[in-house]
Amino acid sequence: MAETTNIAKMAEVLSGELFSEFLWSRVGPTNTNWACEDIEKHKVKTHPSDVVFWYDNPYVQSRTYVNCDLKSYAKGTITPAAVVGAMESLSRSLSCAVKSQEWQKRFLHENVNHDVCGLLFVYNHDGEYDRNLKEIVTHLQVKLGDIPTKSKIVVLGPDDIFWLNNIRYEIVQLRGKGVLPAQADCKFFYPHLTRKKNVQLAAARAATLEMLTSPWVILQYDDPLQKGRKGYVIFYRPEGESGQECLYLIDYLMHYQVIVPGENVRIKTLFAQQEAPAVFRKAVDEYVDECDKSPDIKNRLDAIDFSEIRDVHTRFSQIELGMTNG
Repeated sequence: MAETTNIAKMAEVLSGELFSEFLWSRVGPTNTNWACEDIEKHKVKTHPSDVVFWYDNPYVQSRTYVNCDLKSYAKGTITPAAVVGAMESLSRSLSCAVKSQEWQKRFLHENVNHDVCGLLFVYNHDGEYDRNLKEIVTHLQVKLGDIPTKSKIVVLGPDDIFWLNNIRYEIVQLRGKGVLPAQADCKFFYPHLTRKKNVQLAAARAATLEMLTSPWVILQYDDPLQKGRKGYVIFYRPEGESGQECLYLIDYLMHYQVIVPGENVRIKTLFAQQEAPAVFRKAVDEYVDECDKSPDIKNRLDAIDFSEIRDVHTRFSQIELGMTNG
């Protein structure tokens, strides 16, 4: 029993460390149960909330609450049946959370417009799972009819968690080297879109679930070495295997004025192929050619630092976690 408890604790510890670096905040108790609002339909008396996080949304005046189901599995126990069961259980929890006074009293802030979503966090504690869980999930027959309007369930599998944990570690390393300032002077980047304005510029600093599951995560910061200047770190997940892929990224960064004179821009990759830096530089040349060989644009793009993250594998000691719990 103690061993099982310590294994489960791994996902809780990692999720806390991970999402705090993405500027999520935790609210309410952890590992708690609350009464089911539809016992006849759900066939259970209570629903669990392992942990609930929240963040403010950039494009609407609302706050997202993330009801998490944290799993710590060995390779052999990450099965389609286990994932389906967890997702369906989470959907039932969501359907009750939006109408449960007990859940809302524990986790919601007063006088705040809110959305509630579910997160299935699947951590592989032995590090041996080598499949893409997201691709598997898309082919599963999951009954999620209970999900309320405006709610959703997001699955972060072992590969997603590995990627996000390496971003977290890189941010910590850059901060330790003085490249990044304190967390209070950092935020994740949300531009004004064509049909959507960032309506919570000051409050919406966190990386949303949409950003964390997108091809790139952009951290914006106040440059500690040049007062009044901003800098950006783009954590780029694709492999960088085609020029078109890199051109799309460059076009996005130029369009939303991330690449401007005098500001530091770094692109960090983890899964990129060996030739990715060369492919990126060729894309820069092509972009400059399309801009009539503008010296200004060439100087800005040439100043981008394109480099790899040294991958990090997180391992927890069951003994150490047991001593901490004691």
